[in-house]
Amino acid sequence: MKCYICAEQGKHTDAVGVCIVCGMAVCREHMIREETPVWDGTYPVRLKRDLEHVKRIICPPCHAALKENI
Repeated sequence: MKCYICAEQGKHTDAVGVCIVCGMAVCREHMIREETPVWDGTYPVRLKRDLEHVKRIICPPCHAALKENI
């Protein structure tokens, strides 16, 4: 599988992870791996603190959206 963001830029970079939010495949350069709030799955979106302190992989667009809502 190739990195979606790299593919849009005309590059062919192997993906090393998948975003937990949207499922986008990302390479090491484009992945963000950090503790993220947990979404309870309802609307409006309510983010809860991660009590387990698990680092998750997230793509740059979802990371930006997450930071807007914190």
